[in-house]
Amino acid sequence: MIRFDSVGMRYGSGEEVLKDISFDIDPGSFQFLTGPSGAGKTSLLRLLFMSLKPSRGLIKVFGKDSATLTNEELPGIRRRIGIVFQDFRLLDHLTLYENVALPLRVRGYEERSYRRDVIDLLKWVGLNERIDAFPPILSGGEKQRAAVARALIDQPELLLADEPTGNLDPNLARRLLRLFIELNRSGTSVVIATHDLNLMDQYDARRLVLNDGRLQIYA
Repeated sequence: MIRFDSVGMRYGSGEEVLKDISFDIDPGSFQFLTGPSGAGKTSLLRLLFMSLKPSRGLIKVFGKDSATLTNEELPGIRRRIGIVFQDFRLLDHLTLYENVALPLRVRGYEERSYRRDVIDLLKWVGLNERIDAFPPILSGGEKQRAAVARALIDQPELLLADEPTGNLDPNLARRLLRLFIELNRSGTSVVIATHDLNLMDQYDARRLVLNDGRLQIYA
């Protein structure tokens, strides 16, 4: 599904923040991405989502070279990837329901075809009583759960999550991890970037460990 081959990444003329990164993400796999602050986790996620291009090396996403994708091809590839950003990126003028439904609405689906799925997903992440609320009045944890629901609503082939449990209490963190595990068992590949060792210890999954821009893999 994803292949990195000797990938390097730098911003401008600075030093490389990622160095000689090589790994594969197989269909249906589950992995944690971890490492100290500043190790390059967010940069690696941005390369996976193709919001950055590598400075060198090869990245293949669903069999296509990410560096040569055209502007016409890129949206179709990105629709196969769900992403939970650390800063949520909810739209303040839309309700929670509208934020979660937005990826489906943009694709042209009729509301009657997805309304029940959106409501059920918001209920699962504990936001069913906030369905008509707007993001500015929500807590950080509520925004985090809404961002997760939005990333999952389109049943992506690959889910990328940047510190998805960072604003949640331990019970909600475990609940979200179970959701990610269930999604993975249904066939979605999952990459969770996290500092939370307790969270990682709850599930036996491959660990991609970044340190000073270099990657080590622990099966």
